[in-house]
Amino acid sequence: MSHMKPLDENFPIQRQLAVDATPVVLVNIFTLDPADEARFLQVWSSDAAFMKRQPGFISTQLHRAIGESPTYLNYAVWESTERFRAAFVHPEFRAQLAAYPSSAVASPHLFRKVGVAGICTA
Repeated sequence: MSHMKPLDENFPIQRQLAVDATPVVLVNIFTLDPADEARFLQVWSSDAAFMKRQPGFISTQLHRAIGESPTYLNYAVWESTERFRAAFVHPEFRAQLAAYPSSAVASPHLFRKVGVAGICTA
C-alpha cells in the first residue's frame, strides 16, 4: 500500500503494536479513487484470507460507505496485539501491501472494548 495515515498522529499503529492487550479490534479505514474499487476488493480479499489463517485471528468484516463514497471500513477481532503484530509484520503480508491501488490510503488503529454500565459489556 502506498499510503498509511494514522487515525491518531500521536499514536500510530507502529506504537500500538508494542502495547500488550487482549483481545483487540483492528479498525482500518480505507479511502481510494472510485476507479480502483475492484482492484482494492481483490487485494483486500487476499489479505483477509491470509489473516484468517493466522493464529489469534477471530473474525473480520468489511463495510462500504453508502452512496458514492469509495470509503471502506474493515473491522477485525484478534486474540491479542501479540498475535495481530505477528501477522501484521509477516513478510507475506508486508509484500502484499504493494498490490493495493496507488490511490488507496489506509488508517489502521487498534482498540479494546469498553464496558459502560447498562449499555454494553467489555
